[in-house]
Amino acid sequence: MSMETLPKQSGLIPDGIVSRILRQLQSGWRSIVIAVPFVWLFLFFLAPFFIVAKISLAELAISSPPFSKMIEWTDGTIMTIRVVFDNFAYIFDDPLYARTYINSLKISIISTFFCLLIGYPMAYGIVRSGPVAKRLLLFSIILPFWTSFLLRVYAWMGLLADQGTINGFLISMGIIDEPIRMLYTEFAVYIGIVYTYLPFMILPLYANMEKLDATLNEAAADLGSGPINTFFKITLPLTMPGIIAGSLLVFIPATGEYVIPDLLGGGNVQMIGRLLYNEFARNIDWPVACAVAIVLLMLLVLPMAIYQHYQGKASEGVTGE
Repeated sequence: MSMETLPKQSGLIPDGIVSRILRQLQSGWRSIVIAVPFVWLFLFFLAPFFIVAKISLAELAISSPPFSKMIEWTDGTIMTIRVVFDNFAYIFDDPLYARTYINSLKISIISTFFCLLIGYPMAYGIVRSGPVAKRLLLFSIILPFWTSFLLRVYAWMGLLADQGTINGFLISMGIIDEPIRMLYTEFAVYIGIVYTYLPFMILPLYANMEKLDATLNEAAADLGSGPINTFFKITLPLTMPGIIAGSLLVFIPATGEYVIPDLLGGGNVQMIGRLLYNEFARNIDWPVACAVAIVLLMLLVLPMAIYQHYQGKASEGVTGE
């Protein structure tokens, strides 16, 4: 017996009550499901961001925590709000922050390029593999996540050291006479970042390529298009969403990376994450460190927001036409 026929047969529940209750419950669950990620973002992104923004507008103070209060009460009745913007001015006056940020951008951009250069053919090969091989290849891409990130970085330190595995192998093969300096260089940082974030490039590309219609390439070949022309005219434009998603997943965390430059680069490679750690860990200047974090976030988010805005305008223009 269905619930819709129950009121008519029993006469105990008016017609439409059960339907309205079910619709309200359904809409209520939909609202709850939508609200959960927004609450999560507020608690673990927006709230910490506002705390960091508050500290960035404070002054350095000899106290615990080492910054002044933004709101103070005098005689319990008069509220005084003190906001300081000198921390942001100090960032642009000190060339250390600009050099460090530019170096971070350089390393993250080059690392993202190499991740794309390596990850694109790997994702394409996985998509074109058979069902069993596809599962095994995807499993091999995800497998490194089962090992501690720090252990993997320490493993690379053993491989790249002067007396490490790679130099020992090259010397034993007679290729080199003395060890090559690889550890504590930018080269080691590039190796560490590309190795660590390569799965974040491969998986979005794979998800995008899996949805492509293989008959498009066959149709292009039937029309006389060569493999290279087909790739640049059909495959590459259709996989652009996967390229953008993977590049963002690599570029954003690589820019603020701390562990890899610290362990593989030593003190020779300065990136913004290491600079922030030094400011916070040594209690040097929390307000300036928070201001650096705010500026870094704005410099990363604003270009993407502007790009999305103009991309939306272009899509609306095409739709309107």
